[in-house]
Order: sequence, then C-alpha cells, then structure tokens
Amino acid sequence: MHDLVIRGGTLVDGTGRAPRMANIAVDDGVIAVVGDVAAKGRQEIDAAGMIVTPGFIDLHTHYDAQVMWDPVLAPTAWHGVTTVVMGNCSVGLAPLRREDRHFPLSVMEAIEEIPREVMEEGIEWSWESYSEYLDALEQRSHTLDVATQVAHIALRAYVMGDRAAANEPATDEDMAEMERLAEEALRAGALGISGSRTKAHHYPDGGRVPGTLANEHELLGLADALGRVRGGQSMQYLGNPFDLDNDLPFIKEMAVRSQSPMQYIMSENDWQRRFAMIEQSVDEGLEFYGHIPPRGVGMVGHWRCVEYPFSVAAPMRAIEDLRWEERLEQLRDPDVKARAIAETKEADRGFFKAHSFDRMFEVTDYPDYEPDPETDSIAAKAQAAGRDPYEVVYDIMMGNGGTGMVYATVVNYRHGDHDLTRQLIQHPRAVVSLSDGGAHTTRVCDAAQTTFMLAHWARDRTRGEKLPLETVVQYLSRDAAFAYGLKDRGVIHEGYLADLNIIDFEKLRLPAPYVANDFPGGAHRLLQKAEGYEATIKRGIVTFRKGEHCGAFPGQIVRGPQMAPENLEAAD
Repeated sequence: MHDLVIRGGTLVDGTGRAPRMANIAVDDGVIAVVGDVAAKGRQEIDAAGMIVTPGFIDLHTHYDAQVMWDPVLAPTAWHGVTTVVMGNCSVGLAPLRREDRHFPLSVMEAIEEIPREVMEEGIEWSWESYSEYLDALEQRSHTLDVATQVAHIALRAYVMGDRAAANEPATDEDMAEMERLAEEALRAGALGISGSRTKAHHYPDGGRVPGTLANEHELLGLADALGRVRGGQSMQYLGNPFDLDNDLPFIKEMAVRSQSPMQYIMSENDWQRRFAMIEQSVDEGLEFYGHIPPRGVGMVGHWRCVEYPFSVAAPMRAIEDLRWEERLEQLRDPDVKARAIAETKEADRGFFKAHSFDRMFEVTDYPDYEPDPETDSIAAKAQAAGRDPYEVVYDIMMGNGGTGMVYATVVNYRHGDHDLTRQLIQHPRAVVSLSDGGAHTTRVCDAAQTTFMLAHWARDRTRGEKLPLETVVQYLSRDAAFAYGLKDRGVIHEGYLADLNIIDFEKLRLPAPYVANDFPGGAHRLLQKAEGYEATIKRGIVTFRKGEHCGAFPGQIVRGPQMAPENLEAAD
C-alpha cells in the first residue's frame, strides 16, 4: 500500500512534454510510481478531469521576516507554490545582532516596504550568526520549503555597524570579515549570495539606501568567497540598467570570479544588450540566468496603501489616522474630494507624478493583467466620458465601500501588451521570477504570478499568442528549480520530491486583491486568493484542499543546492 495515490489526472510533468494521462503513487514524501498504479493508497485523490503539475518554485520573495510568524506564507502558498527563495535584492536579516537591528530593519522597510513595527512585533529575535538564523527557522513550522540567501547589505551592517549606515566604504579588514561570514553562511546552507547596485533603492526622504551603491570591490570579494566554496550556490545581482556600459562587464566579472551560477534580475529595459552578454557568457562556459517577470510590474493604488493616489493632499493627510469607518465618511465628503483633487494636481510628486493615466487601469473583480491602453486605461475612460481623470480615479477608489483599486504599470508594459514579455520569458536563459512575495505589502500583490501564468499565458490570452500549458508549467517548476540547483524537485518522475498540484484548469481564476488586517499588531496588507486549486501537496502531504489550508506543515528549510535523483537523465 502506498502513502498516497493520485488517479486519473492529466499529467503536466514539468519537463515540457505534452500532457498525458497517468496515475501517481507517493511513499515517504517521494514519488514512487508514475503510470499504472495497481496498489491502493492510504489516501487516494481522484484527479479525473484535472491537471496534475509539480509544485511551483518562487525564486524571488522577501519572506525573511514573515517566515518568523507565519507558517503558511500567504499569499504565495495559496498559488501552488511549494518552495520559496528569500534573501533577495541584497536585503536580509542574518547575520544580525539583536541590539544593532535598527539599520537592517530600516533597510528592509525602505526597500521592501515591510513596516518596521510589524517586524518588531512579529519576530522573536533568537539568532546572531547565519547558521543560528537557519536553526531558528528550522524550529518553526512551515507549509512549504524555504531556501535562503545571504545578503550583502546584511553582511555590511553586521561587520561595519554605524559605518555601514553612514555609507562608508569597506576597508580591507571589513572585506576579509564579510568574505569569511559569507563563506560561513554558504557552508551553513545559504543557497547563494545576493547583491545590488540599483539606484531604485532609497529611503522615503529620497536618500539612497547605504550599501546599494557600495564599491564594486565588495561584491567582487563576495564573488571570490563564493568561488572558494564552490558548492553550487548562486550569485544574485540586481544591477543598474542606466549604466550598462559598466554594469555588464562587472556582472560578468562576478561570474568569472565566483565560477558559480549567476542570477541576473532583469526587465524589458535594454534587454537585447543584457541577453547578448548572457549568451556570450554561456558560450564561454559560464552559467547565467536572466530573471524576468511574466507580466507588467506595477503598483496598486487604494485608500489604505502606503502611498496612494491623492496622498500628497492636505485633506488626505489630515484624516489618515482616523479609524477606517470615520476616514471613509470623510472621503465621501464632496468638499474633501474637490480639495484633494485640486491639491494633487498642483503637487509635483506622488502617485500621479510616477504613473501616467494611459498606463493606469481599474482593478476589476477578476483583473485583466493585459488591458488595452486605448480602451481600458484611465486616460481612455476619462476621455470617452468627458471627465477629469483624477475624478475618475477618485470615484473608482470609492467604489465597493471605499475598497476600489487602480493598477499602474511601472515596467514590462511600455508597449501596452505582453508581446515583448512573451519573447523575453521564452529566451533559453530566462527564468520566470520577481513575484516579490512578502514585500511591498500594501501596494504590490504579484505573489499570485504562478496562477496568473497558468490562466493567462496557457488559456485566456486574447491580445497575442498564448504559450503551451506544458511550457508554462516547465517555467514554473523544473526551470526555476534547476536554475538554483534544486534538482530534487520540479519534475513529476520517480525519485523526485512529491511536491504536486491538482488543478481544475478550466475553473482556474484570479480574483481581485483585497486588504486584510492580519499582520502582527493588526497591520494591513494586500492579499490575493485563487480559484481552481483542488489540492496542493508537499512531500506527499496534502497542505491545501480547495483553497483551504489543511493544518499540515511538512515544509523544511533547504540547506544549499539539492542533489538530483539517480534517474535525472530519464527525467530530462
């Protein structure tokens, strides 16, 4: 008798092969049989009429804090994800001295918009070294597997203290210690090192976050440390797309010195040059991956957002601290509305300064993430109705009892469709990434991108070519897992982890995001659920059934790259 048998499903196995009918048997958390299964299971699931996929891998999350108080890791776990990678973008929480946590927390708050008071309330500070951090994680329950990276800014803060916050350059002695700690973290189980030199990371007052533009020799030193370990871990880099003449040779030098997989965070900006560098590097024997978001990356605007439309206006600031019911009553006042619109127009900053009306859209009950700017944008709707676009946005946000939202694209949507995105994610060195799960908690909700990928790219797209279902599943599972050296998952084949999804593909839908007050201290955040997931299974244990958590926590902390089963060649 097997532990679990899934019968009658259409197998989309993660390899890119065409879907096929097959049964699956699971024993001891591992796939035992794919094909005919004669023996019964202690638990059996009828998957007739549904697809069965590997569990999905989310390579770019910021759950470094939330993992300390949330064993489920919502909303990511709601969307078929069974493994997350955190510690991205050069920010993390280890190594860390409890008494010196002000700077690392201020950086996490500034870059990833996780409120400091939420982290202080939710985290039990019980570690200092990176190894102790992993031990602290292992003492907690987890629905899915959690893999970590050691972050450059965290290393800097630990070694340099106040000098890191003052953005002083690292000395040779500082670098020697940072490299030692990086090696220690990699040997303890970090999946890689993350670094950044982006100009986009800054404090709310506009000041640049210390460390993001640190001397290049710091990141090169960490690349050297990675090269000394040579354990298959990766170097992740968020660079400066506005200075590719210097940035591209620099990232290549990091790859050469680390002799390790390079994970390069990208977008549509100058993609030809960046992929050309990747292709040349691969031809020279280096391992490179370009991380691409599968849709336009943008901000959701609503009344409870950290920076919302009209938040620069004095009438808005005057009522921000009121209870929501009292604030909503004020927002309905025509005089407050008129003054907020007038002052917002006069201001040379804020939401509307950063986002244009022709790339701003209403969030509907089941959002279309490839809307047509010519007909669906705020600009188009305002023009068609002969109305002021500011008033249109205000009225949208007042809809549904003040819970209405607008969505403004930032990158990956400059042409107003997903044709270029399709080209990018199909590049042989691309991996689908950048969900930012756990970050930007009141104005971004891209953690649902796995569900979006399946529904939009494999089924619903109308404004261009779709992608085959088996290709989309391959992107979300095997390709993502293997890029980071997690070669024990992402494929439905004997010997691999029994991380699985059973999905009613025709019913798969993505409702609109909503605001929940479930963070520590009652803080609010955006969440987004999914419809159509019959079951999600982690290590052979059913963790979700019909979208509801089953109370099981079979997830583990991933310590370093994972070996493939002996039959990897057959799975390939």
